[in-house]
Amino acid sequence: MTTVLSGKLPAKILRTQLQEKISYLKTQHVIPTFVTIVIGDNAASRGYIRSEQRQARQIGLKHKVLQLPPQISEKQAQQTILQISQLPDVDAILLAAPLPPHLCRQKIMQVIPPLKDIEGLTAENIGRLWTGQPTNIPATALGIMKLLDFYQISVSGQHVVIIGRSEIVGKPLAALLLQQNATITITHSQTRNLAAITKQADILIVAIGQANFINKKYLKKGVIIIDVGANYDSQGQMQGDVDALSVQQIAAMLSPVPGGVGPLTVASLFEQVVKAAEKRVKDGR
Repeated sequence: MTTVLSGKLPAKILRTQLQEKISYLKTQHVIPTFVTIVIGDNAASRGYIRSEQRQARQIGLKHKVLQLPPQISEKQAQQTILQISQLPDVDAILLAAPLPPHLCRQKIMQVIPPLKDIEGLTAENIGRLWTGQPTNIPATALGIMKLLDFYQISVSGQHVVIIGRSEIVGKPLAALLLQQNATITITHSQTRNLAAITKQADILIVAIGQANFINKKYLKKGVIIIDVGANYDSQGQMQGDVDALSVQQIAAMLSPVPGGVGPLTVASLFEQVVKAAEKRVKDGR
């Protein structure tokens, strides 16, 4: 039978550890605080932010949301983020996606100081990650590494195939896996003969945003699959990128959707907020 790699228990353990750290920080008169900046309005983003706020409150984090008008210019957005980043009691800043089409998210994010760039997406943080000196790491990639670690899945010497080359999953994950001596292949929308490549994978990480795309024809027996998909059907039910029923008996292990990578992504994001607050105490700010 395929073993289920649930992220709920490791996420719960991490949240408990964070609660203890936050309790200590509060004795030092510091409440870990992060600000989510929303430009325009997006229904999916609204739901995610509400969930994020609820979970932040549960462990004692302070989460503020700043709503900016959709017609804001790039320069105005950068100025606003700069002002927020200079507030001493703000430990981290997150720029919600998607943005209005006239704005470049990557360009706007570059004004966030590396320590407060909680998504790990500024040029400096990306560079630090690839040189093995990370400040902040994209939370989904970090959550995947925590999931593998919790289930004692060693990647050293393993062939890991990643489907998806995004800045928040595929690319940072490749850097993290290389640092643990995995052999990496990144595939994407222009990859030819995808199944021929995925069938070589000891570990397959799927982050393509297409519901039930991966089925048994893409796999070799005994593969470990991490499903990063978060797709919604017409009834609003979340589905992964992997057809879970199809891969039963073939995959040795599979992370479920929901309940796999998701809980650890949020917990990993919060962990980096707490680390930034701890540095604030250490530096006496």
